[in-house]
Amino acid sequence: MSTSPREIRRVRHPLKMRELTVKRLTPVSPRLLRVTLTGDLGDFVSASFDDHVKLFLPAEGQSRPSLPAVTEQGIAFDPSLPRPPSRDYTPRRYDRAASELDIEFVLHGDGPAVSWARAAKLGDVLGLGGPRGSSILPDGLDWYLLIGDETALPAIARRLEEAAAGECIIALVEVDSADARFDITTAANASITWLCRDAGDAGLADTVAELILPEGDGYAWAAGEYASIRQVRQRLIDVHGLDRQRIRASSYWKQGEVASHETLTD
Repeated sequence: MSTSPREIRRVRHPLKMRELTVKRLTPVSPRLLRVTLTGDLGDFVSASFDDHVKLFLPAEGQSRPSLPAVTEQGIAFDPSLPRPPSRDYTPRRYDRAASELDIEFVLHGDGPAVSWARAAKLGDVLGLGGPRGSSILPDGLDWYLLIGDETALPAIARRLEEAAAGECIIALVEVDSADARFDITTAANASITWLCRDAGDAGLADTVAELILPEGDGYAWAAGEYASIRQVRQRLIDVHGLDRQRIRASSYWKQGEVASHETLTD
């Protein structure tokens, strides 16, 4: 069955496990660290700005993670080896010619990924699997709305940087404080609003409710904390009358839970 050009196009990629090495560490802001990885990346594919890969981190006492094998039944870990902690992350930038992949870490909390990132140094090794597939937003719409918190920043920044000249993009980003902001280069006709919690700015859901959306055919993308993004999605439907098929909403994390990641639907 063919896919309408106004619908999300989903493509699958062969699953492969890779061992990658830290090539460069770049502070994007005091709260965001860009880790540039290199290694076996020649056939890496990331077709959408919100793809996610699984990072496998060294277990305690290890210098490199024990990667699972890819089998016909799925992935399989060696039961004789420590199982590596893993988390989902967005591929921020991929440069095939330079064999480089950027992953950005939000430096908050004390989970295994952020702890690894805080201590990371050149030559450190981690594992990467995926992406398994990509969900590609339709091209040529009149406007795009991007909504998210710090965890969605890599995806939002990538979408803005990859935008075609003249695309109409509205971005709302919620961060703890003004020092989490940074400049994003884009060819789009873009409006970027930063909402700072410590300044008492309205949250994402309330800000979305007050938006005046452009005329024409648009699409909304939202990602961040589960409860917040559920509210955002509902405001887009109830206040703006946006068709559910024109909203892609994802929970990248959930307050009080570990390694939560899901697409939000009815």
